[in-house]
Amino acid sequence: MKYASQKVAYWFFASAMVLFALQLVYGFIMGFAHTGWDGLHQWIPFNTARAVHTNLLVCWLLLGFMGAAYFIIPEEADCELWSVKLAYIQLIAFLAVGVTAIVCYHLNIWEGRKFLEIPRPLDYLVVIDVLAFLLNIGMTLMRGKRYTTTSLVLYMGLFFAALLYLPGMITFDNQTMDSFYRWWVVHLWVEGVWELIMGGILCYLLIKLTGVDRELVEKWLYIIVGLTFLSGILGTGHHYYYIGTPRYWLIVGGIFSALEPLAFLGMAIYALAMAKKGGRKHPNKIALTWSLGCAIMSCVGAGFLGIAHTIPQVNMFTHGTLVTAMHGHMAFWGAYAMIVLAIMAYAMPLLTGRKLWDSPLATWAFWTSNIGMSAMTGAFAVAGITQVTLERRMGMDFLAVQHEIEMHFIGLLLGASLFTVGIVLFMWNFIRHGLPSDEAIGADIEGTPTPAQT
Repeated sequence: MKYASQKVAYWFFASAMVLFALQLVYGFIMGFAHTGWDGLHQWIPFNTARAVHTNLLVCWLLLGFMGAAYFIIPEEADCELWSVKLAYIQLIAFLAVGVTAIVCYHLNIWEGRKFLEIPRPLDYLVVIDVLAFLLNIGMTLMRGKRYTTTSLVLYMGLFFAALLYLPGMITFDNQTMDSFYRWWVVHLWVEGVWELIMGGILCYLLIKLTGVDRELVEKWLYIIVGLTFLSGILGTGHHYYYIGTPRYWLIVGGIFSALEPLAFLGMAIYALAMAKKGGRKHPNKIALTWSLGCAIMSCVGAGFLGIAHTIPQVNMFTHGTLVTAMHGHMAFWGAYAMIVLAIMAYAMPLLTGRKLWDSPLATWAFWTSNIGMSAMTGAFAVAGITQVTLERRMGMDFLAVQHEIEMHFIGLLLGASLFTVGIVLFMWNFIRHGLPSDEAIGADIEGTPTPAQT
């Protein structure tokens, strides 16, 4: 690690871990409710638990992305962060808004829009906070000694994520219009600009972990960006099928949704090819494992499980069912959660000077979490297909179907328990690294002097 200001990233990563742990708690509350064991309903109704669960996901991933940017950009720009003080203020403000939003959900103070439930006054605070973050990163790039494709793609992903948050703040009296623009946030974030953020972080990690020439790695990144924009933007159409929009969205959504897996398939091939070319000689093998796992699992979850139910003739029956949850859980885990955990696995030894990458704990964390998530995805798939068959095809009552699929959620809880064991192991390894160390500045990952030290 070369720059002292990179230590800011640690506190973003630590905060993300706390919110991730809280998200798991609310996930279990929802899982038990699905099995009929809803003893907390009086205090935490299912709709409240769902809103908190999904919004905590967004919050901790954004904290992870911000931490990644604060770690990567100073090194890529070859200069210290523009304002460390602003970064800490922005972190505290973001956490304050997040905690306030959770309290509001429990007090039944929220917007009635799925995935965008945050109360409107807090929306404006989020915008201010993200603008402060973009200012900090942008000024660092401007005063830096160099520009790289990796840093520019990462920054543009973060910039457009902020820009596309704004349509979600517009409300309409017409339900179709409201849904139309709401998907500009929900879809174009997770199936558009967040893929740029993922690509930028993955590109950085592959350069560092494989030793492959930067020019070669970044050429692949251009291809990924192109595929993302080609498919992701018009792929928004698969949310417009049956909400009152013109019928041509069936064609547009169907065609471009079918192209969306190409971006993730390209990312998987890209990561595996770079790892093979580099010979996997870097000592931090667990960070490389998380990076490659991210590329592969995102291809499965976001790519192929996505197209499995976005074909119009299929989506007519599966939209809004647990088939969506099947896709969503594996997609968010593979594409975004794993890349955040990958950058943490790479950064923590550099931030603290403690080389714990060869710990069996780290390996067990990777495999148990991924096996647990695969089991959860399988349980969601079986429950979702059963739901579609009984409810959408046979016409059974919604609540009667929910009762019939309760048994599948027992399997889901078992998979979630294994997944949680893996995450707890990762968090424990994170804690074992300790706090950022001044002694870690000026030493690279093998412990040899860097140019800044000499």
